[in-house]
Amino acid sequence: MKYHFPILTASLAVVCNVAMAEPNVLLIIADDMGLDASQCYDIGNQQAPMPNLEAMCASGLVFDNAYAQPTCSPTRATIMSGQYGFRTGVGAPVAPDGSDDLDPDTFTLFDALAPTGYAANVIGKWHITGRQMGFDLPEQMGVPDYFGLFYGGVQDYFNWTAVEGGQEVQIEGYATTVLTDRAIGWIEEQDAPWFLWLAYNAPHSPFHLPPNELHSFDDLPDDEASVDANPLPYYQAMLEALDTEIGRLLNSLSAEDRAKTVVMFIGDNGTPNQVLNGLYGDHQAKATLYDSGTHVPMIVSGPGIEAGRTDAFINASDLTATIAGLAGAEFSSPDSFDFGSVLLGGDGSRDYIYTDHFTNRETRGGGIYGWALREGNYRLVVPRDAPAELFDLSLDPLEQVNLLADGGTDEVLQIEVNLRARRDALVATAN
Repeated sequence: MKYHFPILTASLAVVCNVAMAEPNVLLIIADDMGLDASQCYDIGNQQAPMPNLEAMCASGLVFDNAYAQPTCSPTRATIMSGQYGFRTGVGAPVAPDGSDDLDPDTFTLFDALAPTGYAANVIGKWHITGRQMGFDLPEQMGVPDYFGLFYGGVQDYFNWTAVEGGQEVQIEGYATTVLTDRAIGWIEEQDAPWFLWLAYNAPHSPFHLPPNELHSFDDLPDDEASVDANPLPYYQAMLEALDTEIGRLLNSLSAEDRAKTVVMFIGDNGTPNQVLNGLYGDHQAKATLYDSGTHVPMIVSGPGIEAGRTDAFINASDLTATIAGLAGAEFSSPDSFDFGSVLLGGDGSRDYIYTDHFTNRETRGGGIYGWALREGNYRLVVPRDAPAELFDLSLDPLEQVNLLADGGTDEVLQIEVNLRARRDALVATAN
């Protein structure tokens, strides 16, 4: 039986929808794309050419303080449920056998949308549940017509296994293109307002050279040794190919549909560490609790949305309440804040960002486990197996100077106490 949270109080949610009745909503999720991979942000100097995304940044709203979880499954579970990991139990990538997976009885965004008459679907990467309860888990969670890769990735972007109709099927065709084709076909079939969760596997490894017509990296050799020797340009080519296909998808919409469609783009966690070239020092990015692993690109464009940038705090869990709000659906969770007011040029309702990364498996994968909390410019990182670290992002956006390294001043220690108290109060609500 699906379970619900109590209705949020006014202090926990802002119900303010875009000035348009029943817009279509397209949520695009890139897999392993941090801030440093997007020319919409000024971190690093190795961004890929993504002209369609850059056009969206120019015409839409760019979020400078959007956060996801350190790895893919926790972020996806957070968006699906509107809940933090300590509530869902999904704190690390879901194993094929279902370890750390999302409970099928969780009340999801799709359950919330069901009474509205919206057509709603997921196409692309799932990786929220394992196979132990069958490949019909998306349908159990309210997704009526799922197609995509069920697990964390593909071994070969050109020949891969998908799930369709609750069964595994073999797919020949470039994954980014196939998922775009499926999205275009599904949208064309809709007569009612729709919500599509389109989760690409790109630019997740294996790094490779995409089809030539999708990118401009024409001089790259197409052999495994070259990729292994320098994966960055192949990662960039994958991002450009992703952007090309996003452009094809958006261009497939009629002028009428495009005028009533809200497009949301977000990365699910930080950039893969193989392509960082030392940008974040020893901290790395993907699978870590540091800002580099959780601070992600996010852009929203569409009818009534003010172009520009916002420094409002946004957590991936907030997508749930916001998308539900756009569709006129009822949804409540203490972890999901409707940021509809931000889309209209107003202020956000969230004053902190919480992330966690954990697993109960005896054999843990790579990464840094623990939790982190940001309030204002201060961000406390509390690894499971190492001392806590505190950073002032206004002075140190790459988190290279730990304010607690030498014991800390009285002021710094009080900030740590306050942030720990905030986290303790939050986690206490799970009991």
